[in-house]
Amino acid sequence: MKKVILLGATSNISSFLIPLLLSQEDVHLTLFARHATQRLTNYSNDSHVTLIDGNWNHPTDLVTAITGQDIVYLATGHFTTANQNVVSAMHQVGVQRLIVAGGLGVYDEVAGKFGTWNARMMGDYTEIKRAAKVIDNSGLNYTFLRMAWLYNNSQHLDFKTIPQGTPFTDTQVTRQAVARLISTIIQSPELYQQSSIGVAEPNTAWDKPSFY
Repeated sequence: MKKVILLGATSNISSFLIPLLLSQEDVHLTLFARHATQRLTNYSNDSHVTLIDGNWNHPTDLVTAITGQDIVYLATGHFTTANQNVVSAMHQVGVQRLIVAGGLGVYDEVAGKFGTWNARMMGDYTEIKRAAKVIDNSGLNYTFLRMAWLYNNSQHLDFKTIPQGTPFTDTQVTRQAVARLISTIIQSPELYQQSSIGVAEPNTAWDKPSFY
């Protein structure tokens, strides 16, 4: 049985990811969040799920929750201290495989008019870049997802991956598509090892996302 923990299990992407993972018969899920036992009650009787109330700003919570896991999914990679806590906990308990949902622009890779629009909308990237560097320098077997602007649409499940060092021009991607990618990586953890990849919907290289 593959043991997977979602740190930030009440996030928007996690809401789509959890059912996909539970459809994989060999996965046991640990759902970690503030008030997980209150907010995720629909999974409280599922034998393939463990609910843990915790805070990723509390290192002892993370050490306890990550012990014995095979794969860690972190629902946002934007916070330096949280990233440091997760990396430290994983090293402490000997867990190597990490998947992080992050944002585009951490390498100044967003190109063209979309890059100008994105920079105006995002503002100061200092903290986000610092947080991403923690993952880059973690020494873990990580996959960092640099996601385009997110929206919900269950009919749009296509995605493309963009290698680090390649200009990022596609503007958007659905949370459902990102969940599908994460589920695929968890099913085949050898994919995208030790890499930072862009994730976007194909054929959306516009000046800005369609929903703005």
